Amino acid sequence: MTLVIWSLPVRAAIVALAAKRKKMTSRVGNWLIAIGAITLFLGLCCLPAAVGEPADPGLLAVGATLFAVGSLVCASGIYAKARILQWQGQAYQAEMANRRSRGGCELCSSDVPVIQCRVHQLQLCATCLAEHFDPRSCSFIPPARRPLSKATRGLARAQGV
Repeated sequence: MTLVIWSLPVRAAIVALAAKRKKMTSRVGNWLIAIGAITLFLGLCCLPAAVGEPADPGLLAVGATLFAVGSLVCASGIYAKARILQWQGQAYQAEMANRRSRGGCELCSSDVPVIQCRVHQLQLCATCLAEHFDPRSCSFIPPARRPLSKATRGLARAQGV
């Protein structure tokens, strides 16, 4: 058995190629599912004729084969659609890894903000949130704006928030 270890540039090229061809692969998956469903239906239509009054074992084999092939083609279409979703997820993760963050936590400036305190108007990372959390006075929402300037951050630290 031979193992191939992909280097990062090769994997990034594969992901970029898959992202360019996402519509075609999604359409191919849809067509495979449709063809598989039609083949499944034809296989099911053969079964009543095979088990009728004059039983025909050859027609039963044809029906079972059509049903099995239809199931296989349907599963291949679902697999193709799942792979394209996986490739899209990898492309999105690669894009997000390359993107620079606009700003970090307004208290420590080291991590990405995960929540905003509406009372103190601060965007906080998970570490600073644990220190800042006070359920009696603070209300939190997801961060939706850019971090404050350095002067405002200094003012917030001076107030002890």
